[in-house]
Amino acid sequence: MTEPRFIAKPDWYTSDAPQTLAATGRPLRWGVVATGSIAGTVTAELTLLEDAVLQAVSSRSRPKAADFASRFGFATHYYDDGGVPGYQRLVQDPEVDVVYIGTPHAQHFTVAQAALEAGKHVLCEKAFTINAREAEELIRLAKDRGLFLMEAVWARFVPGMQRAFDIIASGEIGQVQWVRADLGFPAPNDPEARIWAPKDGGGALLDLTVYPLLWAWGALGAPQSVSATGSLTELGVDSQNAITLGYSSGAQAQLMSSLTAMGPRSAVVAGTNGFLQTMGTVNNPTALTVQTGWQDSRVETFEPIGRGYTYQLREVTRCIQRGMTESPTMPLADSLAIMHLFDGIRAELGVVYPNDSNR
Repeated sequence: MTEPRFIAKPDWYTSDAPQTLAATGRPLRWGVVATGSIAGTVTAELTLLEDAVLQAVSSRSRPKAADFASRFGFATHYYDDGGVPGYQRLVQDPEVDVVYIGTPHAQHFTVAQAALEAGKHVLCEKAFTINAREAEELIRLAKDRGLFLMEAVWARFVPGMQRAFDIIASGEIGQVQWVRADLGFPAPNDPEARIWAPKDGGGALLDLTVYPLLWAWGALGAPQSVSATGSLTELGVDSQNAITLGYSSGAQAQLMSSLTAMGPRSAVVAGTNGFLQTMGTVNNPTALTVQTGWQDSRVETFEPIGRGYTYQLREVTRCIQRGMTESPTMPLADSLAIMHLFDGIRAELGVVYPNDSNR
């Protein structure tokens, strides 16, 4: 008897990775909100897709918007002017079909709301929002307008992750009993940096934990119990956290996220008949070690395209081309459930953001 597969496989997915670059329908014209490092990474990956058009980019700064547009070849750029934010100008552009939001977490809700109200499809960087209340409002708005909306958890789509979920679902390692996953690196101690700032939704939980959590979610599904401990900075965001998830089957998951220590950035999924372990990074494995019983282990290797973001971009493109309003692989129900999970963990840790008291 095989295990359930808790994260759906994209219907376009194939082991022949280069096929993800080929056009699957009419070209989509993209607008990118923000010009930071993650926006640059995602935009570079967009240029690899045959059916992606770089239509517009926005920034608060005119020079940054112009430089980003020139660097990647956007048709136009927008910036804050006369009290009107650049993103508002971008979402009103009739030439833009879909908006990617790469701003700090605390701005996701406002920008996504504006884009949806303007009739644009949306891919919003993780964490989806600051809290579940914001997530619920965006999901309701997208459904009312019949628009596509997805949280940009790109790691769900990479070959190493998808293959791991296939192995788990096949029953090869037996019934999963425990999962361990971690992600950590020492972030520069700059209180003005986005990753530390309460006003931006800083801390390890919203920035990092989504990746270790993927392994528990993919192997065991949503947990029935949650406990968490962590360390808070003077500003009140978590510098690291340790989370234990419990399941009715008796299985457990231990997740660690840190902005103060360099960890192995790996995952192990252990079952009654064997285990699998990642090699490379926890969010984009380049290899999996699989061992069944006391037999010799085997290693499966992967060569992701670029930085690994093209797979989620193909998913968004394919869904919109088909007239779908959400992705089966990254469904809105999962984004909402995870925001509820994070709300509970933040309550245990004592992390409160300004957005929690808004609206």
